[in-house]
Amino acid sequence: MNGQEQLASLVLVIAAAVLAPVIVDLPPRLRLPAVVVETALGITLGPHLLGFVTPNPLLGLFGTLGMAFLFFIAGLELDFGRVRGQPLKLATVGWLVSIGLALGIGTALQSVGFIVSGLLIGIVLSTTALGTLVPILRDSGDLDTRFGTLVLAAGTLGELGPILMISVLLTREHTSLVQSVLLVGFAAVAVLVAFVGLRYHPPRIVRLLNRTMHASAQLPVRLSVLVLLALTLLAGVLGLDMILGAFAAGMVVGLVARGEAAEALRDKLDGLGFGFFVPIFFVVSGMKFDVAALFDSPTAILRLPVFLALFLVCRGLPALLYRRELRGRDRVAFGLFTSTALPLVVAICEIGVETNRMLPENAAALVGAGLVSVFLFPLFGLGLRQASRTPVGAAVTPAHLAEPESRAA
Repeated sequence: MNGQEQLASLVLVIAAAVLAPVIVDLPPRLRLPAVVVETALGITLGPHLLGFVTPNPLLGLFGTLGMAFLFFIAGLELDFGRVRGQPLKLATVGWLVSIGLALGIGTALQSVGFIVSGLLIGIVLSTTALGTLVPILRDSGDLDTRFGTLVLAAGTLGELGPILMISVLLTREHTSLVQSVLLVGFAAVAVLVAFVGLRYHPPRIVRLLNRTMHASAQLPVRLSVLVLLALTLLAGVLGLDMILGAFAAGMVVGLVARGEAAEALRDKLDGLGFGFFVPIFFVVSGMKFDVAALFDSPTAILRLPVFLALFLVCRGLPALLYRRELRGRDRVAFGLFTSTALPLVVAICEIGVETNRMLPENAAALVGAGLVSVFLFPLFGLGLRQASRTPVGAAVTPAHLAEPESRAA
């Protein structure tokens, strides 16, 4: 495929990204998240259905950058001051319960020959698609609420925990011990970058950054993208997952860019990510989904609802820990949001198939279950959230449940 053909395919992908929010806004308003429509359009245009667009190096590059921006913005949204205390404590306990359930289920499935690696399936079932949930919560107005804070904390653990396990336990280049040392080294570099950004503020550099924020130079934006690409590259060089590098870059930039003066930078990074790169990632991800693989084996399609139910069991059950934090409907909505999974599922399944630790039919069923979770769980969760905002018959609510849904300081 020559350069002009690759460019034509990129135009079609961007056209799908433009069409997605238009479809979302069409009546009847089903409150479908834009990422759901983007993925569906990718499946429709891709080689496994209409065949209008096929994967190529250019789309692969932009898709990779889109994934990097997705996790970068997820890290950028993480406010440790906001999630510290009870949200982070509950999220940690909840994820430990999830990984315990997932590994137990994975071991049982491996013992009966349903899967190849219980560890691999366990990691998959303990994930939460935080990067996917952030734009959904933002569009619904839930991101800056107490509910959004709890989802953000749980999603962070549901993404960071599996990423660390992938980086240490699923390495294909080093032993787990060497990989752990490299992980510590990467963390040290990220902390050093954050330390320099927080402590080293030469007046001349600060003035330059402020002066170029709204000029053609856009130096703060360029520096942020440099941090993103540099840490993503470093993670790859060390044999770690690139997602870890992008997520760490977002946390570093988020720690440094605080306060009202940094809002302009965050708006520009949001525009760059959600306006261009991230939609491309979701469309390209849809293109790669092999619909036919679900029907190649008589049992493959039957595995999809099994894995979908296991997502709910492993990541949804810990919502019971939030009885003192959330009302009934909001607690169910919370469980649905935290059970949503896709980007990490795709990455782990690719590793599993390449290393012969996952059957192709299981990989197709898991990715299919992830897609269905992105289609259905946030949709039902948003419906429950809307119902909880307009209750039928007011009742006296305990003080700890009546906390105003405002952004935690």
